[in-house]
Amino acid sequence: MAIVKVVEVISSSSKGVDDAIQNAVKEASKTIRNIDSVYVKDIKAHVKDGKVTTFGVVCKISFRVDE
Repeated sequence: MAIVKVVEVISSSSKGVDDAIQNAVKEASKTIRNIDSVYVKDIKAHVKDGKVTTFGVVCKISFRVDE
């Protein structure tokens, strides 16, 4: 039986939400193997002088635990 573990990470990007998600997976994959999926729990944007400056995401990353 496969065991799946979930970790929650926070990531940001000045380019967009997609890039913030990619950054989350890229950084997590440096220490976590067997990543299966990413669930975006929350999205936010930081605003300065009436313009969006950065996008932030809270992601739950699921990965299979080695047997």
